[in-house]
Amino acid sequence: MREPTVVDSTVAVAADSATNSATGVAADYFQSYSVVGLLGVVGLLFVAVAFGAGRLLRPVVPTPEKLLTYECGVDPVGEGWAHTQVRYYVYAFLYVIFAVDSIFLFPWATVFAADGYGATTLVEMFIFLGFLAVGLLYAYKKGVLTWT
Repeated sequence: MREPTVVDSTVAVAADSATNSATGVAADYFQSYSVVGLLGVVGLLFVAVAFGAGRLLRPVVPTPEKLLTYECGVDPVGEGWAHTQVRYYVYAFLYVIFAVDSIFLFPWATVFAADGYGATTLVEMFIFLGFLAVGLLYAYKKGVLTWT
């Protein structure tokens, strides 16, 4: 059997400390997730208690008037189904496209100001705006943008 030397004890201490530091890092990592999980559970309990208290404390007096469909103070007349024209969905879709465009402009502007990214980000933004322009031109040619 070999006798331990100073080098062997140093290696043993280093290996032991590496194991302890790895365990400490893992413990810190999972401890942060446990805090998030605990907050999630507390939030769910808060919602459950609020809904339970509301169910216990509210008066329950159903009447025919309360069971009617109510919209903007007008009594419902006719069927519940109404046809909506497709062009309104197209307007909503165009709005979403340009809202996404504006959302992408802000991070692009911050990266564009950074050193070494100017030309690349400028080309990428013109490609992105080109795709949007082609889509807008297509919608214009199809007559989607005319309000009738």
